[in-house]
Formats: sequence, C-alpha cells, structure tokens
Amino acid sequence: MDARAGTHPETVDRLIDVEQRRFAASHPRSADAWARGRQHFLYGGPSHWMRRWAGGFPVYVEEARGCHVRDIDGHSYVDFCLGDTGGMCGHAPEAVTRAAVRQLERGTTHMMPTEDSLWVGEELARRFGLPYWTLTTSATDANRGAIRISRMITGRDKVLVFSGCYHGGIDEAHVELQEGRLRMRKMIHPNGVDHSRVSRVVQFNDVGALEEALAPGDVACVLMEPLMTNFGMIPVTDGFHDAVRAITRRTGTVLVIDETHTLSCGPGGYTALHGLEPDILVAGKAIAGGIPAGVFGVTTGIAERLWRIVPFVNPRQRQSAHFGIGGTLAGNALTVATMRAVLEEILTPENYAGMIARAGRLAAGARATIARHGLPWHVTQIGARAEIMFSPAPPRDAAEVAATRRGDLETLLHAFYMNEGILVTPFHTMFLMCPATADADVDRHAEVFGRFAGMVVEAGAA
Repeated sequence: MDARAGTHPETVDRLIDVEQRRFAASHPRSADAWARGRQHFLYGGPSHWMRRWAGGFPVYVEEARGCHVRDIDGHSYVDFCLGDTGGMCGHAPEAVTRAAVRQLERGTTHMMPTEDSLWVGEELARRFGLPYWTLTTSATDANRGAIRISRMITGRDKVLVFSGCYHGGIDEAHVELQEGRLRMRKMIHPNGVDHSRVSRVVQFNDVGALEEALAPGDVACVLMEPLMTNFGMIPVTDGFHDAVRAITRRTGTVLVIDETHTLSCGPGGYTALHGLEPDILVAGKAIAGGIPAGVFGVTTGIAERLWRIVPFVNPRQRQSAHFGIGGTLAGNALTVATMRAVLEEILTPENYAGMIARAGRLAAGARATIARHGLPWHVTQIGARAEIMFSPAPPRDAAEVAATRRGDLETLLHAFYMNEGILVTPFHTMFLMCPATADADVDRHAEVFGRFAGMVVEAGAA
C-alpha cells in the first residue's frame, strides 16, 4: 500500500524545496559551521544523530534554557524535541547545574560510591518497585546488562523484540519483520552477528505471535517498551501487557521493560502508573538531567539467581569482579549527584502534572486543527508526550505505520517548523514537555500547526 496514493507527492516535494531554501537563506552561520564540521566529523557533527534535521543541515546551538533554544544565527525556538528525551528536565535546570558544579569541585570519577548513591538507590527502588539497581552510562548499556543477565540466568541465547523497536545500540534489537520474516533494520549492518540465532521478532500487540515465538523455550528475555515510541507512537491494546506477563512467566522468559521514553508518563514511568511487573526495568536519557546515564533494576528473584552465578567478591582474595556489565565511568559521582537532583527536585509529581496537562493542551489544539480542516491525520498522547501522525488512526503495529505513514509530510512539517521557530523530534513528529514548558509555548505551536495545515490543504497536498 502506498500511503501517498491519491495525493500529489510532487506538490509536497515542491513545498519541501521552498522550506529548505528558506531555511538555508536564514541560517548562513549554521550552514558555514556544518561545512566546517563535515571536514573532520564522520557525519558532519560530533554524533551522527545530529545530521537528521529536515532543513538540510542542523542548527548550531548558542544557548538553551528551559524549553527554549537560541542558535548561532540568532533565531529562537520553542523546543519540543528536548534532545529526543535527554532534555526532558529542560535545558540547564538550576537544580542539575547546582549539583553538577558542586560535584565537579569535589571530583567526578573515582570508582568509589558517594553518599548520594545511597539516596539514589533508595529512591529508584521506591519509584519503580524493584529493589536492586545498577547504574550505567546510557540506556543502551543498561539494556546490554539486562540482556546479559537474562542469558546468564536462563542459559538461553535469544532476545525477542517487537518490529519497529529501538533500544539503542543493541545488536539483537536491530531487526524487524519484512513480509513475515526477520530482516535487518534499514541501513544497519549485521556486524558479524547471526541474528537468526540471537534475535526473534514479532509485531507489537500480537498475542498469538508472541505465544508462538516463546513456546520453544529458547528466548532469554523479551525486551520491550510499554508502548512503542520510536517508530511513531503505537499505543498498547487492552490486555496486551497482562498477556505478555502471563506468557513470559509460563515460558520462563525474563521480561525487560525499557522506560527510556515512557518515563515521561510519571515519576515511576508507565510501569508504576499501570502496575506492570517487569523482571528488569531500564531507564536512561532524562534521568540525570542531560548528563549521560542509564539505570536498570531487577527483582529479588532475578538478583538471587544472578548472585548464585556471580557472588559478591571475597575481599581476602585477589580476583576480578568484572562480568561483562558496565564500565569504569558507570555510576560516577557527577552522574549520581545530578541524578539525585533530578529525582529529588525536577521529576516530581507536581512537575509531571504540569507537563502532562500541557501535552494534553497541545494534543487537543492539534486535534481541533485537524478536525477543522477535515484532514486524515491523528494525534496520540501518553503522559507528557504527544505525536501528530499523518494517517487516519493510531497504528496497531509497525506494519501499519509503514503502510500508512507520510514521510514526505513529516519532512515538510519539520522544515516548516524550524523556519517558524519550533523544534520537534526529527525522526518523527513527537512532542515532549518539560517542567519549563508554558501554555504560551503550546499555544505558539497551535498557531504554527494551524498555518501548516492550511498551507497543505491549500496546496492539495494532504
């Protein structure tokens, strides 16, 4: 199925050309910086993600505070991207800055714990309901740790993921379903990994397929988001979580829930909000206020099984305590200090209430615009996050996203937004609120989105 059938794609392409020319003309300093960056960075910027902006090159940031960004060309933006969740606490939040400066003056990395870590461990256990935690430098590392532990305690090799997922740089998760068969995700090299041996993939919300995939008893863990957020937001269907938990328990499969994005649902993420019961829970990005960090927590049952394999080190013996998880920078004092500031002062119930309310305000405004123009688009909101998708109804799985999404309209929207001072997640059209997001910022979006919709309708490009 061609999602552009019945439309005029050449019209959208012309509109994209107009917006990209407008962007280039108004961002000469960023254009020059991008040209310099391409001389020495493999993909133009310090991270290859930085190239993924619809203007043809990224803006170079001069300063960011709260939910506002100013670039080196002097343009200001309302930021709903927030570093694709890494900045969910807002840019330069005072509590994080204060904690970071204090710890920088006291030492950042010494591979020994600080008293702040005691508070952080207790708070993670209280929020998420799992008693034992480990800190990492990213959610990718936390997922790696969860997978390694699952394999160690089950003796199994396979990891099951859902088609369209994203769990960082995890090799096992770089697969998808194509015509019912496991294939590599677009542009991802297999990296020497035999994915047929270590990966299994099914569609999200498909209980029957999950049952069949886990029946052989060779899957170490199911790695999943509570609802999918990286391939376009895919809501969870009624009863799916109960089925996943029942099937994984019956087949002896470890259930790993990755809350890296869905932490936007509340202080304890989607898991606490909906009473889920993971064996291992992963979070990252936002949890240290923009300082690179990840965490994973395990149940008592998982911890006890692991301790039987890797016991505490006997201090009278000289031996390695390394078993393939973490690194020397994991749990460093700077990260722990900023994580405590985030959990204690920023990601509070009061701040979440405001963030969620503003996400609801943005979603309602976008729905009103869509209805007013009679457009075949929809809006999904979950917690402090919302997404506009250019298809008639929320998808059930990645196959429906692939069949109905309008990548051309997404590119046009992103380019138009940047020209109008709005930033959204560049990989799809997802909006995230931070504590500093105000009603005026949301209303600014409503005005810009209204003009975008009018432009598309007038051009006959919807």
